[in-house]
Amino acid sequence: MTGLEAKNIWSRLSSSSLVRFLLFVACGWASVQLLAYFESIIVIFAFAAIIAFLLSYPVKWLTRYIPHSVATILIFLISMTIIAGVTVTVGLTIISQGQQLIDSVTRFLDSLVPLSNQVEEFFRSRNIQIDLSVFEAQFRNQALSWLATSLTIFQGFITNFVTFIFIAVVAFFMLLDGGKLWELIMKAAPKQRRTHITKIVRKNFLGFFRGQLILTLFLTLSTFIVFTVLQVPFALILSVMVGVIDIIPGIGATLAVALVTLIVLSQSVWLALKVLVACIVLQQIQDNFISPRVMQGALNLNPVVVFFALLVGARVAGLLGIFISIPIAGVIVSLFEIDEMKAEVE
Repeated sequence: MTGLEAKNIWSRLSSSSLVRFLLFVACGWASVQLLAYFESIIVIFAFAAIIAFLLSYPVKWLTRYIPHSVATILIFLISMTIIAGVTVTVGLTIISQGQQLIDSVTRFLDSLVPLSNQVEEFFRSRNIQIDLSVFEAQFRNQALSWLATSLTIFQGFITNFVTFIFIAVVAFFMLLDGGKLWELIMKAAPKQRRTHITKIVRKNFLGFFRGQLILTLFLTLSTFIVFTVLQVPFALILSVMVGVIDIIPGIGATLAVALVTLIVLSQSVWLALKVLVACIVLQQIQDNFISPRVMQGALNLNPVVVFFALLVGARVAGLLGIFISIPIAGVIVSLFEIDEMKAEVE
C-alpha cells in the first residue's frame, strides 16, 4: 500500500465514525468490568433463570389440571427436594472419592520418577543430555493442581447453602411471575418483533439447556453403569467428570474421554483401554442417535462461531460464560439472521 493510498483511506474516516468506534470499544470494556463487579449476583440470577426455564415444562403440563400457582409450588417443592437429596448424597460420595483419587494419582506420579530416570540414562548412554525433571515437576504440579481445584470448587458449590437458597428463591418467583417480567423486558423491543424475539430466545436458551441436561444425564448414568460393571475405581466421580465436561460443545466429549482414560491409566493399562473403548462407544451413541433427537435444531451455529463464543464467554464470565455463551450466540445469529455464521444443513 502506497503512502497516497493510505492517506486516501484515512481521509475517508470521518471523525464521527472514529468516535462511534471508540465509544463501542469503551462500552464493551465497561460491560466486561460491570460483569466482573456483579459476578456473584449475575451467577445467582443466571442459574435461577436456567432452573426456572427447565421447570416451566412440567409446570405448563400440570397447569392443564390444577391452577398455575398450585402447579408452580408443587413442581418447585418436588424438584428442590430431589436436587437437595441428590446433591447431599451424591455430592458427599464424590468428595470422598475425589480425595482418594488425588491420593491415587499422587502415588502414580511418584512411581513415574524411576521411569524418567531410566529414560534419562538411556539418552545419556547415547551422548544426549536431557533433563526430564523439569517436565516431570510441571506435569505433576498441573495435574494435582487441576484435580484439587476442581474438587475444591465442587465442595464449595454443594456446601454454600446461602447461595443455593438465594438461587432457589429467585427461581421460584421467576417461575411464578416470569411471564410478566418477560413482558416488561419485551416492551423495549418493537411491538411487531416481540413474538419473534420470544420464539428465538425460547428456542436457543430453553432448547439448548434442555438438550444439554438430557445428554449430560445420559452420558453420566451410562458411564457410571459401564464403569461399575468394569469395576473401575472411583466410578462415580469419573462418570460425573465425563458428564460435566461433555457440556462443552464440540470438544467436551473428547476431552472427557482423554482425561478419564489418563486417570484410569494410573490403575491399569488394560483397564484404561477398556474404559477408552467403552467411552468412545457411548459417545458415538450419544452423537449419532440421542443428540439429533433431543437438540432438534435448537442451535444452528458454525463450529468456528461455537468455539469463538466459548472463548469469549470464558474470558468474560468464567464458568458461567461457558454455560451461556453458546445460546447467547445462537440468539444473536438468529435474531440478525446472519446466515454465514450458521452451520451448513446437509
